[in-house]
Amino acid sequence: MVDFVTPNIDYHAFAPEIILLSTLVVLLLVDVFSERSQALLPTIAGLGLLAATVPVLTLAVDGADRTMFGGAYAVDGFSLAMKALFLVSGYVVVLLSTNYVAEGDYYEGEYYFLLLSSLLGMTVMASARDLVTIFVALELLSIPAYMLAAWRKRDAKSNEAGLKYYLMGVFASAIMLYGMSLIFGVTGTTILAEIGAAIQGSLATEPIVSLGIVFVIVGFAFKVSAVPFHTWAPDTYEGAPTPVTAFLSVASKAAGFVAILQLVVVAFYGATDAYQPMFFGLAALTMTVGNLIALRQTNVVRLFAYSSVAQAGYMIAPLAVAGESLGSRDQAISAIVVYLVVYAAMNLGAFAIIITVARKTRSAELDSYGGLFQYAPGLTVLMTVFLFALAGIPPLGGWFAKFVIFRALVTPGTGAGYVLAVLVGVNSVIALFYYARIAQSMWMQPVPDGDTTPVRVPQALAAALAITAIVTLVLGVAPGLVGDLGDMADFVALP
Repeated sequence: MVDFVTPNIDYHAFAPEIILLSTLVVLLLVDVFSERSQALLPTIAGLGLLAATVPVLTLAVDGADRTMFGGAYAVDGFSLAMKALFLVSGYVVVLLSTNYVAEGDYYEGEYYFLLLSSLLGMTVMASARDLVTIFVALELLSIPAYMLAAWRKRDAKSNEAGLKYYLMGVFASAIMLYGMSLIFGVTGTTILAEIGAAIQGSLATEPIVSLGIVFVIVGFAFKVSAVPFHTWAPDTYEGAPTPVTAFLSVASKAAGFVAILQLVVVAFYGATDAYQPMFFGLAALTMTVGNLIALRQTNVVRLFAYSSVAQAGYMIAPLAVAGESLGSRDQAISAIVVYLVVYAAMNLGAFAIIITVARKTRSAELDSYGGLFQYAPGLTVLMTVFLFALAGIPPLGGWFAKFVIFRALVTPGTGAGYVLAVLVGVNSVIALFYYARIAQSMWMQPVPDGDTTPVRVPQALAAALAITAIVTLVLGVAPGLVGDLGDMADFVALP
């Protein structure tokens, strides 16, 4: 007889995922059996996300690191920080979607079901410490996102957006999976900590290991829209419903960085010759190409698509020096976590303004923002705050995000770090030009059609704007709050 060992499951550690899964079941049942309760769907989705944050907080207060399934699943400071980011960002996206989806005659039940399914994949990704678990989480978060990108079924651009995102995503997943198979074949394990121990030994110089690492990084470089794997982003961002674009630019991108961090600092850390030069090239190309192309955009959504590409370059940069020492590794982790948190607030706030203005102008062209201050002064001030926060202007939250990236780059004292620090500074100046161009249009240009009817802001959008604006301002004035979060985001498997 074969003895089956029942795994020891910590239900407290699994509580966020259990609550999300329960919310998905409730959404499905309400959608199927109660047509009159369709208006409750965004409320159910939002409450489910808020409820899932409660065990995240209790686990953080408890402070104990937890591992399950032989180290394949872990709940530590890093995973809790990222789960909190995913859940809060998802809640803001639900607020952005509430009126947008209802007024667009979309299928609300399926929309929120897919959105929370993708968020469930992200929370699993935050705790995954195994190649198989990472891949399953990636597919769980990606497949609903492909469908959400093509949600406007009668819009050719939306269909194109979903198709491009899907085809490029499948291609990138295949490359990544092949890289994972090479690493498993050489090391004989899928557990990240065990892979890290093997690579830090005699396997560190094996060419097949380097090839596997390159393929895995390429797969996730697509997810974070790093150049030259960014070609899907502009068309997908423009064609997808704007709340979905906000979701892809923040939560989906953050999930990609979560996976990259886990793989680099836990599994691949000993193979610095394989990943550091690659991240150097990706960071330099991504921030520079993204910002230069953004300068030429006349559509605000496409401009933010290329801005999102450039922002990914800033976040990739610390990984190019993370292998220099344990201190450099810890600073790289902290810098990327801090940047993801601040970036989420800034970018979601900007997209909330884009959605609100588009309700009146029915356009995302830059010219449609002309004279916005004349009929929506509050929105103009808030959009200016988000724009200059993204540019890194003090005392808004973006300045501290840029600062921790600079610190992580110059602390190791390497030539590569100094070069990337200079590139980050130069590109931040370039970015200021196109962010200021939007501000200049809002404050100084005339209203293009002469219509100065005030913009109506629904309660859900107003709540999203309030949350993102407060976080952006508070993190700029009191950066220690997010700095402490970055310092606490440690991995249980690290020494």
